[in-house]
Amino acid sequence: MTRLTLERRTFVKWMAAAPLLAQVSLQNALGMGWAETAKLSTDNIYTRLGVKPIINGRGTWTYLSASLELPEVKAAQEAAAKHFVNIFELQKAVGRRLAELTGAESGMITSGAAGAMASGTAACIAGGDPDRIWQLPDTTGMKSEVVMMGGRISFDSAIRLAGGKLVVVRTHEQLANALNTNTAMVYTLSEPDDLAREIAITRRAGVPIFRDAADNVPPISKLNLFAKMGCDLFTVSGGKGLCGPQCSGVLLGRKDLIDAALYNTNPWEGAVCRPMKVGKEEIMGCLAAVEAWYRMDLDALNKHWTRRAERMQKLVQTVPGVQTSIATPPGGNSYPTLTVIWDQQAWSYSTQDCARDLLEGIPSIAVMLNDNPSGVMDRKFPGMSRPGQPVGNLQVVSMTLQPGEEIIVGRRLRQLLTAARQRSA
Repeated sequence: MTRLTLERRTFVKWMAAAPLLAQVSLQNALGMGWAETAKLSTDNIYTRLGVKPIINGRGTWTYLSASLELPEVKAAQEAAAKHFVNIFELQKAVGRRLAELTGAESGMITSGAAGAMASGTAACIAGGDPDRIWQLPDTTGMKSEVVMMGGRISFDSAIRLAGGKLVVVRTHEQLANALNTNTAMVYTLSEPDDLAREIAITRRAGVPIFRDAADNVPPISKLNLFAKMGCDLFTVSGGKGLCGPQCSGVLLGRKDLIDAALYNTNPWEGAVCRPMKVGKEEIMGCLAAVEAWYRMDLDALNKHWTRRAERMQKLVQTVPGVQTSIATPPGGNSYPTLTVIWDQQAWSYSTQDCARDLLEGIPSIAVMLNDNPSGVMDRKFPGMSRPGQPVGNLQVVSMTLQPGEEIIVGRRLRQLLTAARQRSA
């Protein structure tokens, strides 16, 4: 590549970023933008307790409080808090409404997707039998094996706490061979093509299959898809992409299994039941989130999130030697995401260094690396980071940023990378 070509490309990048740089300069001159955000980050309901709020560019991670609630969710929770109600009746009514929306036979609101896993597993093991419900997690005399399609995950303790005995398989042939008279349930994260084959196998064996779709919404149409495919049970988190109450989830599927799951959930008093508590405010808030998503224009939202990522990109790519790209990952957590790459070895500045500097600054900014700060490090589950493991590229998820924060993140990244490059020169 010639020097002239490089100069032209640099000029084009600077021209693309010029309006944003001018905006930043004007905000600084007027005492707005960065300074105002820093002020707000040092005086709010959290800082008065000594807790530092975060600009969340990492995505809907539970330890970062996942997502911010939709206005419809807040309104529903406030309205729900004004009345007493029978929780048994409420869950049944919400189940009917969820069935109307999704095409599933029934549904319920749970204490997160992990709560749905526990209650769903208990339903498949103990059913609605009061004696068996009280006996859990002792599964003597009951079907107790749960086949984990594809391997174990970091959340499978939700299955084990209900008494499930894990059986790991990795192929469809192994799945068919693993099913027997002691199999209570099959758990899977498989995408539709593989899921269809798994449903066919489990249906022939008369074993229910549980599809974990915790991070698969948006799009909301995934709920209708899994219902149409015939998943016996499936769940989605209420506090991630749905932007409902963080301590909520949705469990959908066959009516007999949902009824059994309700028997294994608060307010019933049993082995698994009470730890799965979800209040009337969370129930109505989560339902409001589901209803809201059926009215949303996802294409318009994706364009909005992409523009956020593009504004960050324009600021960051003015640093010579920095490469950027924007893509929406397939599967779960599908939001436009900015990836930032530089020569970490030559600059003596790693993505870990940059992420640390962002987090320790004011305002504090969280970004995505190939790590899991909330993971139990001594467990060798796939995807969990290990000491000394390379963390790869630095990414910024656009969906969890609030309006204007993309400018703050882009400017701060530009400052840090410029300084690192200059130190290495």
